Amino acid sequence: MPYIHRIHPEIIQFTDTIAIRWYGLSYLAGFLCGYFLLKRLIKQKLLELDVEELQDCLTTFCIFGVMLGGRLGYFIFYHPETFLEDPLQVFRVWEGGMASHGGIIGGILVLIWWARKHKKSFWNLSDNYAVVVPLGIGFGRLANFINGELHGRITDVAWGVVFPLEIPQLNPGGSLWDKRYDLPTLQALYNNGVLYLRHPSQIYQAACEGFLLFALLWFLRQRPWSQQKNGRLSLVFLMGYAFARFAMEFFREPDARLFFGWMSTGQFLSLFMIAGAILGLYVIRGNKRV
Repeated sequence: MPYIHRIHPEIIQFTDTIAIRWYGLSYLAGFLCGYFLLKRLIKQKLLELDVEELQDCLTTFCIFGVMLGGRLGYFIFYHPETFLEDPLQVFRVWEGGMASHGGIIGGILVLIWWARKHKKSFWNLSDNYAVVVPLGIGFGRLANFINGELHGRITDVAWGVVFPLEIPQLNPGGSLWDKRYDLPTLQALYNNGVLYLRHPSQIYQAACEGFLLFALLWFLRQRPWSQQKNGRLSLVFLMGYAFARFAMEFFREPDARLFFGWMSTGQFLSLFMIAGAILGLYVIRGNKRV
Protein backbone atom coordinates (compact mmCIF):
# COMPACT_ATOMS: atom_id res chain seq x y z
CA MET A 1 0.00 0.00 0.00
CA PRO A 2 1.49 3.42 -0.93
CA TYR A 3 1.87 6.31 1.47
CA ILE A 4 -1.45 8.12 1.93
CA HIS A 5 -1.08 11.74 2.97
CA ARG A 6 -2.81 12.35 6.31
CA ILE A 7 -0.76 15.15 7.88
CA HIS A 8 -2.78 17.74 9.78
CA PRO A 9 -2.07 21.31 8.57
CA GLU A 10 -2.61 22.59 12.12
CA ILE A 11 0.08 22.16 14.75
CA ILE A 12 -2.18 23.40 17.57
CA GLN A 13 -5.91 24.04 17.08
CA PHE A 14 -7.46 26.63 19.44
CA THR A 15 -10.83 27.24 17.76
CA ASP A 16 -12.42 26.48 14.40
CA THR A 17 -10.68 29.51 12.88
CA ILE A 18 -7.67 30.11 15.15
CA ALA A 19 -4.71 27.74 15.05
CA ILE A 20 -0.95 27.53 14.69
CA ARG A 21 -0.40 26.10 11.23
CA TRP A 22 2.59 24.63 9.47
CA TYR A 23 2.09 27.12 6.64
CA GLY A 24 2.52 30.09 8.95
CA LEU A 25 5.48 28.42 10.65
CA SER A 26 7.17 28.02 7.26
CA TYR A 27 7.04 31.79 6.71
CA LEU A 28 8.41 32.41 10.19
CA ALA A 29 11.26 29.96 9.53
CA GLY A 30 12.07 31.69 6.24
CA PHE A 31 12.06 35.12 7.91
CA LEU A 32 14.30 34.06 10.81
CA CYS A 33 16.78 32.16 8.62
CA GLY A 34 16.92 35.09 6.22
CA TYR A 35 17.48 37.56 9.05
CA PHE A 36 20.39 35.69 10.63
CA LEU A 37 22.04 34.94 7.29
CA LEU A 38 21.75 38.57 6.19
CA LYS A 39 23.28 39.64 9.52
CA ARG A 40 26.20 37.37 8.72
CA LEU A 41 26.55 38.98 5.30
CA ILE A 42 26.66 42.38 7.03
CA LYS A 43 29.52 41.17 9.22
CA GLN A 44 31.31 39.98 6.08
CA LYS A 45 30.79 43.50 4.65
CA LEU A 46 28.93 42.05 1.69
CA LEU A 47 25.60 43.66 2.55
CA GLU A 48 25.88 47.44 2.79
CA LEU A 49 23.48 47.94 5.71
CA ASP A 50 23.68 48.04 9.47
CA VAL A 51 21.54 45.77 11.64
CA GLU A 52 18.91 48.42 12.35
CA GLU A 53 18.52 49.17 8.64
CA LEU A 54 18.28 45.44 7.95
CA GLN A 55 15.42 45.03 10.42
CA ASP A 56 13.45 47.81 8.75
CA CYS A 57 14.22 46.67 5.21
CA LEU A 58 13.55 42.98 5.82
CA THR A 59 10.26 43.62 7.62
CA THR A 60 9.08 45.90 4.81
CA PHE A 61 10.25 43.39 2.23
CA CYS A 62 8.38 40.48 3.84
CA ILE A 63 5.11 42.26 4.62
CA PHE A 64 4.62 44.47 1.56
CA GLY A 65 6.76 42.60 -0.93
CA VAL A 66 6.46 38.88 -0.32
CA MET A 67 3.11 38.71 1.49
CA LEU A 68 1.13 41.37 -0.38
CA GLY A 69 2.82 40.60 -3.71
CA GLY A 70 2.27 36.89 -3.23
CA ARG A 71 -1.41 37.37 -2.42
CA LEU A 72 -2.01 39.75 -5.31
CA GLY A 73 -0.15 37.44 -7.66
CA TYR A 74 -2.24 34.46 -6.54
CA PHE A 75 -5.49 36.16 -7.49
CA ILE A 76 -4.28 38.08 -10.56
CA PHE A 77 -2.39 35.16 -12.13
CA TYR A 78 -4.58 32.24 -11.04
CA HIS A 79 -8.00 33.53 -9.94
CA PRO A 80 -8.64 36.93 -11.57
CA GLU A 81 -12.41 36.45 -11.60
CA THR A 82 -12.43 35.95 -7.81
CA PHE A 83 -10.31 39.07 -7.32
CA LEU A 84 -12.68 41.16 -9.44
CA GLU A 85 -15.69 39.90 -7.47
CA ASP A 86 -14.15 40.51 -4.04
CA PRO A 87 -10.76 42.36 -3.98
CA LEU A 88 -10.71 42.27 -0.16
CA GLN A 89 -9.95 38.53 -0.32
CA VAL A 90 -6.33 39.58 -0.77
CA PHE A 91 -6.19 40.44 2.93
CA ARG A 92 -7.73 37.15 4.15
CA VAL A 93 -4.36 35.47 4.43
CA TRP A 94 -5.72 32.78 6.79
CA GLU A 95 -7.64 31.31 3.84
CA GLY A 96 -4.37 30.51 2.05
CA GLY A 97 -3.21 31.20 -1.46
CA MET A 98 0.19 32.62 -2.43
CA ALA A 99 2.00 32.91 -5.76
CA SER A 100 5.78 32.82 -5.66
CA HIS A 101 6.06 34.84 -8.89
CA GLY A 102 3.91 37.55 -7.30
CA GLY A 103 6.05 37.50 -4.17
CA ILE A 104 9.23 37.90 -6.23
CA ILE A 105 7.78 40.81 -8.22
CA GLY A 106 6.53 42.45 -5.03
CA GLY A 107 9.90 41.95 -3.35
CA ILE A 108 11.77 43.56 -6.25
CA LEU A 109 9.46 46.60 -6.25
CA VAL A 110 9.82 47.03 -2.47
CA LEU A 111 13.62 46.84 -2.69
CA ILE A 112 13.66 49.45 -5.47
CA TRP A 113 11.49 51.77 -3.35
CA TRP A 114 13.46 51.16 -0.12
CA ALA A 115 16.84 51.62 -1.82
CA ARG A 116 15.81 54.93 -3.34
CA LYS A 117 14.30 56.19 -0.10
CA HIS A 118 17.41 55.35 1.94
CA LYS A 119 19.95 56.06 -0.83
CA LYS A 120 21.29 52.51 -0.94
CA SER A 121 22.41 50.36 -3.86
CA PHE A 122 19.44 48.40 -5.14
CA TRP A 123 21.68 45.79 -6.75
CA ASN A 124 23.61 45.22 -3.51
CA LEU A 125 20.34 44.72 -1.64
CA SER A 126 18.97 42.53 -4.39
CA ASP A 127 22.06 40.30 -4.56
CA ASN A 128 22.01 39.57 -0.84
CA TYR A 129 18.27 39.07 -0.62
CA ALA A 130 18.45 36.78 -3.64
CA VAL A 131 20.72 34.49 -1.62
CA VAL A 132 18.21 33.93 1.20
CA VAL A 133 14.89 34.07 -0.69
CA PRO A 134 15.20 30.45 -1.92
CA LEU A 135 15.16 29.27 1.70
CA GLY A 136 11.75 30.86 2.15
CA ILE A 137 10.59 29.25 -1.08
CA GLY A 138 11.88 25.87 0.10
CA PHE A 139 10.09 26.09 3.46
CA GLY A 140 6.93 27.22 1.69
CA ARG A 141 7.00 24.18 -0.61
CA LEU A 142 7.44 21.87 2.36
CA ALA A 143 4.36 23.51 3.88
CA ASN A 144 2.52 22.85 0.60
CA PHE A 145 3.36 19.17 1.02
CA ILE A 146 2.21 19.13 4.64
CA ASN A 147 -1.07 20.76 3.57
CA GLY A 148 -1.48 18.16 0.81
CA GLU A 149 -1.97 20.93 -1.78
CA LEU A 150 -0.44 21.63 -5.20
CA HIS A 151 0.10 17.91 -5.68
CA GLY A 152 1.85 16.26 -8.59
CA ARG A 153 0.73 14.39 -11.68
CA ILE A 154 -0.38 10.77 -11.64
CA THR A 155 2.58 8.40 -11.55
CA ASP A 156 3.67 4.85 -10.79
CA VAL A 157 7.01 5.64 -9.13
CA ALA A 158 7.78 3.80 -5.90
CA TRP A 159 7.89 7.03 -3.86
CA GLY A 160 4.52 8.28 -5.12
CA VAL A 161 2.02 9.70 -2.62
CA VAL A 162 -1.78 9.57 -2.46
CA PHE A 163 -3.17 13.08 -1.81
CA PRO A 164 -6.77 12.81 -0.55
CA LEU A 165 -7.52 16.49 -1.12
CA GLU A 166 -7.40 15.96 -4.87
CA ILE A 167 -11.14 15.10 -4.83
CA PRO A 168 -13.83 17.64 -3.83
CA GLN A 169 -15.58 15.22 -1.46
CA LEU A 170 -12.64 15.45 0.97
CA ASN A 171 -12.38 19.24 0.84
CA PRO A 172 -14.27 21.66 3.13
CA GLY A 173 -17.99 21.19 2.67
CA GLY A 174 -17.55 17.86 0.88
CA SER A 175 -19.52 14.75 1.76
CA LEU A 176 -16.40 12.99 3.08
CA TRP A 177 -14.89 15.96 4.93
CA ASP A 178 -15.16 14.20 8.29
CA LYS A 179 -13.30 11.18 6.83
CA ARG A 180 -10.34 13.07 5.39
CA TYR A 181 -7.91 11.50 7.89
CA ASP A 182 -9.61 8.10 8.17
CA LEU A 183 -7.12 5.58 6.78
CA PRO A 184 -9.55 2.73 5.93
CA THR A 185 -11.78 5.16 3.99
CA LEU A 186 -8.83 6.59 2.08
CA GLN A 187 -7.44 3.12 1.32
CA ALA A 188 -10.83 2.08 -0.05
CA LEU A 189 -10.97 5.18 -2.26
CA TYR A 190 -7.49 4.41 -3.59
CA ASN A 191 -8.28 0.72 -4.20
CA ASN A 192 -11.46 1.71 -6.08
CA GLY A 193 -9.59 4.08 -8.37
CA VAL A 194 -11.01 7.30 -6.92
CA LEU A 195 -7.65 8.44 -5.55
CA TYR A 196 -4.39 8.07 -7.47
CA LEU A 197 -0.68 7.75 -6.80
CA ARG A 198 0.95 11.08 -7.58
CA HIS A 199 4.38 12.71 -7.68
CA PRO A 200 5.24 14.55 -4.44
CA SER A 201 6.06 17.54 -6.63
CA GLN A 202 6.10 19.88 -3.63
CA ILE A 203 9.22 18.05 -2.39
CA TYR A 204 10.84 18.28 -5.82
CA GLN A 205 10.16 22.01 -5.89
CA ALA A 206 11.40 22.52 -2.32
CA ALA A 207 14.68 20.87 -3.28
CA CYS A 208 15.28 22.50 -6.67
CA GLU A 209 13.65 25.94 -6.36
CA GLY A 210 14.58 26.23 -2.71
CA PHE A 211 17.45 24.48 -0.99
CA LEU A 212 19.67 23.60 -3.96
CA LEU A 213 19.33 27.11 -5.39
CA PHE A 214 20.15 28.55 -1.96
CA ALA A 215 23.29 26.39 -1.72
CA LEU A 216 24.45 27.57 -5.16
CA LEU A 217 23.83 31.24 -4.40
CA TRP A 218 25.46 31.09 -0.96
CA PHE A 219 28.53 29.46 -2.53
CA LEU A 220 28.72 32.14 -5.21
CA ARG A 221 28.23 34.95 -2.66
CA GLN A 222 31.45 33.91 -0.94
CA ARG A 223 33.39 34.08 -4.21
CA PRO A 224 35.05 37.12 -5.87
CA TRP A 225 32.92 36.58 -9.00
CA SER A 226 29.78 37.88 -7.26
CA GLN A 227 31.63 40.48 -5.19
CA GLN A 228 33.28 42.20 -8.13
CA LYS A 229 30.01 43.36 -9.68
CA ASN A 230 26.69 43.93 -7.99
CA GLY A 231 23.74 42.44 -9.82
CA ARG A 232 25.26 39.14 -10.87
CA LEU A 233 23.68 37.09 -8.11
CA SER A 234 20.27 38.67 -8.72
CA LEU A 235 20.39 37.47 -12.31
CA VAL A 236 21.57 34.00 -11.28
CA PHE A 237 18.61 33.81 -8.91
CA LEU A 238 16.11 34.86 -11.58
CA MET A 239 17.49 32.41 -14.14
CA GLY A 240 17.95 29.60 -11.61
CA TYR A 241 14.47 29.90 -10.17
CA ALA A 242 12.85 30.26 -13.60
CA PHE A 243 14.54 27.16 -15.02
CA ALA A 244 13.91 25.11 -11.86
CA ARG A 245 10.26 26.14 -11.76
CA PHE A 246 9.79 25.47 -15.48
CA ALA A 247 11.26 21.96 -15.13
CA MET A 248 9.43 21.02 -11.93
CA GLU A 249 6.06 22.05 -13.38
CA PHE A 250 6.23 18.95 -15.59
CA PHE A 251 5.79 16.85 -12.41
CA ARG A 252 3.02 19.03 -10.97
CA GLU A 253 -0.67 18.69 -11.77
CA PRO A 254 -1.22 21.37 -14.43
CA ASP A 255 -3.55 24.31 -14.02
CA ALA A 256 -6.94 24.30 -15.67
CA ARG A 257 -5.70 27.15 -17.89
CA LEU A 258 -2.86 26.17 -20.21
CA PHE A 259 -0.90 28.32 -22.64
CA PHE A 260 -0.32 26.92 -26.14
CA GLY A 261 -2.15 23.79 -25.04
CA TRP A 262 0.61 22.48 -22.76
CA MET A 263 2.34 25.26 -20.81
CA SER A 264 1.20 25.90 -17.22
CA THR A 265 0.76 29.37 -15.77
CA GLY A 266 3.89 28.87 -13.66
CA GLN A 267 5.93 27.99 -16.75
CA PHE A 268 4.51 30.92 -18.71
CA LEU A 269 5.40 33.38 -15.93
CA SER A 270 8.89 31.87 -15.67
CA LEU A 271 9.55 32.89 -19.27
CA PHE A 272 9.16 36.53 -18.21
CA MET A 273 11.66 35.97 -15.41
CA ILE A 274 14.17 34.68 -17.94
CA ALA A 275 13.51 37.71 -20.13
CA GLY A 276 13.96 39.96 -17.09
CA ALA A 277 17.29 38.31 -16.27
CA ILE A 278 18.51 38.85 -19.83
CA LEU A 279 17.46 42.51 -19.67
CA GLY A 280 19.20 42.88 -16.30
CA LEU A 281 22.39 41.49 -17.82
CA TYR A 282 22.51 44.40 -20.25
CA VAL A 283 21.82 46.86 -17.44
CA ILE A 284 24.76 45.77 -15.27
CA ARG A 285 27.16 44.80 -18.06
CA GLY A 286 28.61 48.24 -18.64
CA ASN A 287 29.59 49.05 -15.06
CA LYS A 288 32.19 47.47 -12.82
CA ARG A 289 30.17 48.31 -9.70
CA VAL A 290 26.48 49.19 -9.83
